[in-house]
Amino acid sequence: MTVRAAAPVPGGAAFATPAKVDAPPLGRWGQLILGVVCMSMIANLQYGWTLFVDPIQQKFGWERTAIQWAFTIFVVMETWLVPIEGWFVDRYGPRVVTIFGGALCALGWVMNSYADSLTMLYAAAAVSGVGAGAVYGTCVGNALKWFPDRRGFAAGLTAAGFGAGSALTVIPIAAMIRDSGYQHTFLVFGLGQGLVVMLAALLLVSPSAGFKDRMLAGRPTVNSTTRRQYSPREMVQTPVFWLLYLMFVMMAAGGLMAAASLAPIAKDFQVAGVPVSLMGITLPALTFALTIDRVLNGVTRPFFGWVSDKIGRENTMVIAFMIEGVGILALGMFAHIPLAFVVLTGLVFFAWGEIYSLFPATCSDTYGDKNAAANAGLLYTAKGTSALLLPVLLMIQAKTGTWQTVFYAASGMAFTAGFLALFVLKPMRARLIARS
Repeated sequence: MTVRAAAPVPGGAAFATPAKVDAPPLGRWGQLILGVVCMSMIANLQYGWTLFVDPIQQKFGWERTAIQWAFTIFVVMETWLVPIEGWFVDRYGPRVVTIFGGALCALGWVMNSYADSLTMLYAAAAVSGVGAGAVYGTCVGNALKWFPDRRGFAAGLTAAGFGAGSALTVIPIAAMIRDSGYQHTFLVFGLGQGLVVMLAALLLVSPSAGFKDRMLAGRPTVNSTTRRQYSPREMVQTPVFWLLYLMFVMMAAGGLMAAASLAPIAKDFQVAGVPVSLMGITLPALTFALTIDRVLNGVTRPFFGWVSDKIGRENTMVIAFMIEGVGILALGMFAHIPLAFVVLTGLVFFAWGEIYSLFPATCSDTYGDKNAAANAGLLYTAKGTSALLLPVLLMIQAKTGTWQTVFYAASGMAFTAGFLALFVLKPMRARLIARS
């Protein structure tokens, strides 16, 4: 076992850099599984939110747009602080940051359970957002470090926990909201999910400095990787980073709109409670869509990550992004048909979720893995930036009284991102890696 001794750090052992190993508890696959578990536990903070919007509106009479600002605040806080949290992970290890994040996730949902004003609802969103970002950035960064030979798949499988982690709890949460109220549901699930994250975090560790070179020795790869280790400051000085950032924003916006507004969309198209039978299962259209969407949104992340390991990041991006554009356009045309609503929302989430594997893998390929958590975290702030587009899209919908303009905008951004991936990003990134 290769171990690098901890470097002394002023201020005491509590903040000393932990030892980094090549034979972690449960092996590197065990580290990956622990990350997936943690991500699954924070998934409902984003993907379960849509179930709470209408009950909150019914209880307090607040406008839907005002309530959805909590979702935007959550996403902004979840993403924009990840570079700072990633800096701590790269220097002090994943354990303490994940424990901190799990505690804040629990606290945020406990606050939601008592929130009787929009101010408190927004404060709870901020707290849970910081916690979710700490867990998300840590787990993805750790996966990138432990799997330099399978970055796309490892990042995708980790992100799958966040995408599909809520699939198993959609029905229990909906049932508890119906039977016990949304406030009790916030309290119970918040405490339970936070506790699991903190327990899993106790076994998380980072690999030693030479682990990547030993893993990649003699292994050919279709994805060109840099040998230079960029700091976050160096990374943001390259045009490739800002192109990746722009593409991430465009792709994230449409998916976040669907994730936050799926229940209102189903209600407006009058399909929410209509029974749909598919694969021998009959459920109300909204419940069916939420369950399938979570599963496909999780499956797509390791799937397209694995594909990108085989055929290249940019080639995979153009395929997935074009599918997303087509899916959103079709949803706008056929969402009034219950079965089509279920199938097409599944397609939209399947073609959207892969951004959370492709972008961090591309980032590490391009800028190295020494600062993987901080660098990928900095790119991940694009998700927060895209969340600022959500109120704009919802305002357009409110003023026009239709979702069509929103669907056109989201699909247009997906098509544009696909074009940029193949014809702009691919040659630019190749030139950067060749120089470095």
